[in-house]
Amino acid sequence: MMILQTPLFARQLKKLSSKNKLCIEDAVKKILQDPLRGEQKKGDLRDVKVYKFRLKDSLCLLAYTVGAQKICLIALGNHENFYRDLKGYL
Repeated sequence: MMILQTPLFARQLKKLSSKNKLCIEDAVKKILQDPLRGEQKKGDLRDVKVYKFRLKDSLCLLAYTVGAQKICLIALGNHENFYRDLKGYL
């Protein structure tokens, strides 16, 4: 399965420390094992799934889409304004 990332996801990932990047990598591995793991969104974001996990002491959200043989990582961040920014990006 091929993993793609949007420029938005790459920018958000670049800002993190190396320890946090390892946590993100673990989350991506879990998504690869079970692409339907995330919560399917409704409305304008109906094609997007969001996987929630802990990063240090805060809740982190990872938005992605699943295709035939690819997973596209769209955005990463905390809950505050996450869906509003994601909707604006898409």
